[in-house]
Amino acid sequence: MKHKTSKEKSAGSRNRLWGGRFAAGPSAILRAINVSVGFDRTLALHDIRGSRAHARMLGRQGILPAPDVDRILAGLAAIEAQVKKNTFPFEDALEDVHMNIESRLFDAIGEAGKKLHTARSRNDQVATGFRLWTREALEHLDEKLKALQAALIAQAGQHVDTVMPGLTHFQTAQPVSFAHHLLAYVEMLGRDRDRARAARARLNECPLGAAALAGTPWPIDRRQTARELGFDAPCANSLDAVSDRDFVLDYVHAASMAMLHLSRLAEEIILWMNPQFGFVTLGDDLTTGSSIMPQKRNPDAAELVRGKAGRVFGALVQMLCLLKALPLAYAKDLQEDKEQTFMVEETLDLCLSAMTAMVGGLRVNKEAMEEAAGKGFATATDLADYLARELNLPFRDAHHVTGRIVKLAEEKGCGLPDLPLSSLRTVEPRIGPNVFEVLSPKASMSSRASLGGTAPLRVKEALAEAKRRFL
Repeated sequence: MKHKTSKEKSAGSRNRLWGGRFAAGPSAILRAINVSVGFDRTLALHDIRGSRAHARMLGRQGILPAPDVDRILAGLAAIEAQVKKNTFPFEDALEDVHMNIESRLFDAIGEAGKKLHTARSRNDQVATGFRLWTREALEHLDEKLKALQAALIAQAGQHVDTVMPGLTHFQTAQPVSFAHHLLAYVEMLGRDRDRARAARARLNECPLGAAALAGTPWPIDRRQTARELGFDAPCANSLDAVSDRDFVLDYVHAASMAMLHLSRLAEEIILWMNPQFGFVTLGDDLTTGSSIMPQKRNPDAAELVRGKAGRVFGALVQMLCLLKALPLAYAKDLQEDKEQTFMVEETLDLCLSAMTAMVGGLRVNKEAMEEAAGKGFATATDLADYLARELNLPFRDAHHVTGRIVKLAEEKGCGLPDLPLSSLRTVEPRIGPNVFEVLSPKASMSSRASLGGTAPLRVKEALAEAKRRFL
């Protein structure tokens, strides 16, 4: 019998999980491009959970003897404890989190550890662990979105009667309740939660048992492992099971939509804090100063939420590009699905926490909002509605008459409520003194009582309904 040289033994030890076909270990270049344990160690606990379910199933099916299953489970428990304590010795030479854990299991329990991989592949192992991680990320996203909704609803509850300028084209349009404005974001976040829940429902099928791509000849019970791991059912097609990453794309898309809405709200907070608006302020704990201008109070947290949205959008594009040309089934390209996705979760979690703190910490300047709501002829539509309702003018004619009155106010340098009745009657003689009842910002806001409108009566109803639907 020929004895292996020390070099051959070294190569074999480096490749003991897949090295029977290889006489030498990977080059430094291959190791550098191939290694993923630096980021996929995030999946360690999920990998252990999948391995535990797989081992139990192998025992129940009589594929592994009970003593071996017991040793495997005990070894996995010890590894899990190390991972939780951050004492597990991850090694780049072992390529990824899955090979690190399996190698450690060999060392801990000996030959029984080599039997764990019976009837599975790293392909279904990776897909299972990543689905478990993504499912948790979506559940966490729903919780964080709910917390932000709660902060918005609480802030809105204090400002049902606070009037502010509603804008279109970033120009003064009509007066609205500040609470109504905040509740618009509650609705957006509600749709974000719907997307997260839908994505979680879609991903809840188990790849474990699909093996490399074609299934396995071993008499496994995929339904049992799916149930143990909390999945609704096993994936129906083995090729799809190992190559599908729609669930990642769904998560990153849901995250991108949430970041889009956070960025819009951040932009508004930034504008509202500008002294030219002066609508809101934030405390010292949520703002920064300037190294040279002592008067400054900068909304850095809001600006960074707005800026970090680009990271998440970039990850969405990266995932689309990654998947667009992959043939069935697994390809190593799919290793690139994780690092950006983990970044998305971390970024979104931080931004949601920051935005929740900012919304809760807003100090509102009601007087500045109301003053601004009266500028820019914000009640012009109310005047047109008055002319159509009281004088029975067709709305297009009422719109034209109102435009002439706005022009008259511009020429006189005053607002619509400041025009004397005599001036109004130079344009439309039938205008009565009751016209002034509709020209104040609060009167305008209160008149918009249609379903979903900004009248305080409707806003109070919307607040109660938002609490019922979302909290």
